Amino acid sequence: MGDVVSTHLDEGRRQHIAEKTGKVLDEFCRCYKEQYGVALFNSVRYEIEGNGGPQSQLLHRKVPLEDHVIYSGNLFQYIEETKKWRNRFCVVPHNYGLVLYENKLAYDRVLQPRVLVNSAGYKILTSLDQYLELVNSSLPGATPKSGNTPILKCPTQFPLILWHPYARHYYFCVMTGKEQEKWRAVFQDCVRHCNNGISEDSKVEAPAFTDAVRMYRQSKEQYGTWDMLCGNETQILSNLVMEELAPELKSAIGPRLKGKTQERQRTWIQISDAVYRMVYDQTKAQYDAMVTKCELERPQMESTIRTDMDQIITSKEHLASKIRAFVLPKAEICVRNHVQPHISSILEALMTPTSQGFAEVREVFFKEVTDMNMNIVNEGGPEKLVEYMEKLSHLAFHPVKMQSCYEKMDQLKLEGLQQRFDVSSTSVFKQRAQIHMRQQMDDAVHTFETLLHQELGKLQGKDDLCKSIQRILERVLKKYDYDSSTVRKKFFREALLQITIPFLLKKLAPTCKGELAKFQELIFEDFASFILVENTYEEVVLQSVMKDIMQAVKEAAVQRKHNLYRDSMVMHNSDPNLHLLGEGIPIDWGEEYSSQSDAEPAADKRRRAKQVVSVIQDDEGALPYESGTEALMHQTSQEEHEPEELAPQATRGSPDSVKEIREMLEKEVLKEPAGPADVEAEERLTNGTVVTQESGASKEPAAEGSQEATSAESSALRDATPEGPASTGTGVCCAVPSAPTSLAEPSPSSAEHQANADSHKPSDKETGEEVSALGRERSPEPAEPAATGSVGTTESGEAVQTEF
Repeated sequence: MGDVVSTHLDEGRRQHIAEKTGKVLDEFCRCYKEQYGVALFNSVRYEIEGNGGPQSQLLHRKVPLEDHVIYSGNLFQYIEETKKWRNRFCVVPHNYGLVLYENKLAYDRVLQPRVLVNSAGYKILTSLDQYLELVNSSLPGATPKSGNTPILKCPTQFPLILWHPYARHYYFCVMTGKEQEKWRAVFQDCVRHCNNGISEDSKVEAPAFTDAVRMYRQSKEQYGTWDMLCGNETQILSNLVMEELAPELKSAIGPRLKGKTQERQRTWIQISDAVYRMVYDQTKAQYDAMVTKCELERPQMESTIRTDMDQIITSKEHLASKIRAFVLPKAEICVRNHVQPHISSILEALMTPTSQGFAEVREVFFKEVTDMNMNIVNEGGPEKLVEYMEKLSHLAFHPVKMQSCYEKMDQLKLEGLQQRFDVSSTSVFKQRAQIHMRQQMDDAVHTFETLLHQELGKLQGKDDLCKSIQRILERVLKKYDYDSSTVRKKFFREALLQITIPFLLKKLAPTCKGELAKFQELIFEDFASFILVENTYEEVVLQSVMKDIMQAVKEAAVQRKHNLYRDSMVMHNSDPNLHLLGEGIPIDWGEEYSSQSDAEPAADKRRRAKQVVSVIQDDEGALPYESGTEALMHQTSQEEHEPEELAPQATRGSPDSVKEIREMLEKEVLKEPAGPADVEAEERLTNGTVVTQESGASKEPAAEGSQEATSAESSALRDATPEGPASTGTGVCCAVPSAPTSLAEPSPSSAEHQANADSHKPSDKETGEEVSALGRERSPEPAEPAATGSVGTTESGEAVQTEF
């Protein structure tokens, strides 16, 4: 720490920072202890009652790919201490930490790295103008003029800057625009992964933590999304403290900063980084002590839960019924006037880029496998299969190859909805969808790898191998189509809840929140650790909008343009033996099949180099956008996307074709005779008509919808204040009541819907509107509460220690 920083952070200032940090953490710890008991109850209840959602058709990699390098290469780094640029060898291991070595020789000799960076909370900037704009906005005092000398000079035109609102910044540059785009994709992948830093294996601590953060921020009247809910628990809490501490420091230290603009900017960055380190160290110690204390109390709490489970559930249901009678009429009006009219537009804005991204994942996977198959033909046999399968197994973790999929989400725009619903940034949803894309790609690759490995012992020669690869590819693509549909629908439900729930809570707070204390007497003292009035109140509010969201997603699934499967059309467990293949140890292609000789004449190598189009060499700077086998890809892609080919086989008793489904819907819902053409039926289906469940699959879809609703509710309640770039990345479950189990009742038509909306205009006093008539008109049947499981949606990874 330099003399300038020490001057501004004297002993008195340090003491104030420590006291402020302790005060925030004490209040958070109180919230955490309350939420810990609720999360433990939900976890045990799900263990006893839990009903899993739809079974995925693809295999999930049980053992992660460890001890491999995702990316490596050389770039220039600006060293602040010496104010000089130095060449560095950067390695990105499987945990997505940025590791900087003096050079490649130091890496090869396993020497200590120069810098270790956990990039959670950072933004990747590719121009000095972007950087200066952010630096100037965070500088205490008046904003400097744009013509000032920049804080640093870049030796090339292609900078890469890692900016953080509180921690130190990192400055890099490369020689070409192609390299810049490549490293930008790499850094973005690191940020995306590190933002998603709460382990999914934590079934109690993780939901307790995320709910505690949300409750703490709501106590400060902060209901909307939060950009800095990213990283591991200590990083998130440090951001929480800095959010309150930084304004105080700016007002106290800002007027005392001396020198030119760039000097004041540099000094403030150093001060902020020093404070962030202090806060981080104190936060880690206090948080770890609190978690340890809760863990010691856990056995006794769990014993009480298992002994009194029925009484706890009965008590919670009784509390929920009382709160529902008080809150639901007001919540229904608020939903009708302010949320319901916007659900379809929000959903449409989310669906287009998300579906394009998942379609691109399918195309990239198809292209890689097809190119591999063609290269095996060109090279004379399966000798190169090991090399290609090793590369294919890392496809989902290749930042450059996956970039074309991720960038589809950049089109996401919520326009005026951001201000209306207090959504601070669309990056919350972009990075959540991108994480799903990466997981689906890895599942598809792992499934293909497992099936091919099973087939290799039965093959006779090159022709059989190529035919088997093509057959397995088609099989995996159909499974991917179903799984990606399931994942997208779940993502849409969670995103809609994540946008609307904070808005509803904020809208209802003035008239509802102050009255909640009177419900505390309904909870038995022995169960007070497992039932909270505040949580139950939020569950009731969530139920008020859940039915509309579920219906909107179901209607969207009917429309063929979205390529989403109807839940009732899907035959679950269609391949029950497939998942048994994923139980073994990971496949080591090199060890099992690398005994073949690699010797090749020079002429053959040159010929092969021209034919191979699917393999991207990282060190050569090639980008994965070259066209290869385009005609074949286009033709096969069209065949794979035909609805008849994509749709899984229906169960017995279910409609067997799209036309039959439409005719059934016309008879049961529209009460009109079936039209002579499919086009007419499609127009009617996509014109706002509400679709009910088919009679042939009436029972299974209803239960399925209830399970999906419960899962979506759980994620939304946790992530009502999502992290920045990866908001739902801290996806861990808490128990909430399910939506009404009967989702098959017809809803009003579009015309009736509009008439109802027009008859109840929004007013400034939302909860003061007349509610009796509306409450009778739209009161749903009480829903029985149901626990959801602690199903994590994050990716775990051992993070590299951040340099603070």
